[in-house]
Formats: sequence, C-alpha cells, structure tokens
Amino acid sequence: MHVFFVPVVTFASLLLTGCSFSPNTPTSTLQTDKSPEQYVDCVEPKLKDNKLNPTVSRNNRSYTIVMSSQVAVDNVLAVYKAENGTKVYLYERPLTASTFLVSSLERAALECL
Repeated sequence: MHVFFVPVVTFASLLLTGCSFSPNTPTSTLQTDKSPEQYVDCVEPKLKDNKLNPTVSRNNRSYTIVMSSQVAVDNVLAVYKAENGTKVYLYERPLTASTFLVSSLERAALECL
C-alpha cells in the first residue's frame, strides 16, 4: 500500500503546482517585425501540424490563440500589435511546459518570429 501512496502524492503535488502559478504572468514574451496577421498566419498551421488544435479569436488590435488541454489549464498565445511590429505573449502551464526542453508550442512561436 505504501508503494501506491508515493506516486499518488507526487502526481497530486504536480497538479497543485500548476494551480499556484499566476495565470497573468507569461512564460515567454517575444517581439517580431511582422504584423499580427502575418504572425498568426505563420504560427497557426504549425500548431495544427503538431496536433495542438488551436482556436483563434481576433479583435481590432490582437489575436488570441488557445490550445485546449484535457490534463492542464489551456495554453495561450496572445498576439498584440505593438509600435514596431508585434508582441507575442506565451502562457504555458507547468504540466506542459518544461524548463529543459522547448515545447512544440514555444517552438512554433519562435519559428515564426
């Protein structure tokens, strides 16, 4: 019974760690000379190729790309028109983000700069 308890506690602590991060703090902030439209036109197909199922919404100055997750909080790529190009904010949660490896979401975001 003790062997079963350790993995359960470890998994529960990982889930709680994901809840402790502020949803308003981006994990990465990027800048590009492209317009928001050009950037989204580049990144959306890459996300679809990686099976991330992006949902794109748009308003007059920005785009929001949401990748739903069944395990963790949704990952979000927020694309805003800036004075000189576009600012991109990446919001990735700890269960899908790694401090050692670049995720497929972050890779797609970087490739389109």
